[in-house]
Amino acid sequence: MAGGSAEREVPVVLSVLGRPPAGRTPGVLAACDGSDGSLWALDRAMTEAELFGLPLYVLAVVNPAPTGYPPGMAELVQESVETLVESMADGLRRSVAAVQRQRPAPYAGELSLHVVLGNVIEVLLEAATRQHTLVIGTRGNGGFARLLMGSVSSAVVHHAACPVLVVPAPPAA
Repeated sequence: MAGGSAEREVPVVLSVLGRPPAGRTPGVLAACDGSDGSLWALDRAMTEAELFGLPLYVLAVVNPAPTGYPPGMAELVQESVETLVESMADGLRRSVAAVQRQRPAPYAGELSLHVVLGNVIEVLLEAATRQHTLVIGTRGNGGFARLLMGSVSSAVVHHAACPVLVVPAPPAA
C-alpha cells in the first residue's frame, strides 16, 4: 500500500550541543533509531499527529561516547563523531521515506527531523517536556531486556513529562 505522492525533502536539524529542539509548538515527538520497532512507532506517530493536527518532531539521538573518553581523546575522535551524526541524519531521512512509502496516504503535516548528541534517555526525557505525546517503539528482547520493553522505552514511560505511547511490534503474519 504505497502512497502516491512524490517524496518531499525534509531538512534535518543537527544539534551537536546535546540539546533537543525547544521553544516550538507542542507536538508529537517520535523517537527513531532506524530499528523496525522505531519505524512502527514513527508510522503511529504520523497517525497521532494527523489526528490531533499537531507538528511531528522525529528525533534520533547519537551517543558518541557512552562511557566517556579519557582526557585528550575527544579531539582525536571529532571527525568520527561528525561522520556518525551525518550517517544518523541520512538514516533518519531514509526511515521517514520508508514509512511514508508504506502508508496509504503520506503524512502531509508539519514535519521536522532532529539529530542530537547525548545520552538517549536523557535527551528523550528533555525533548518530551512540553510535548503533546512521545511515541516510542519497543524491542521485546526477552527476559533480561525488561521483558517486553527495552530499557529506553521503560525509562521514558516512568519519567517522561508528557503522555508516552509505546508501540509494540505488529502481530506476526
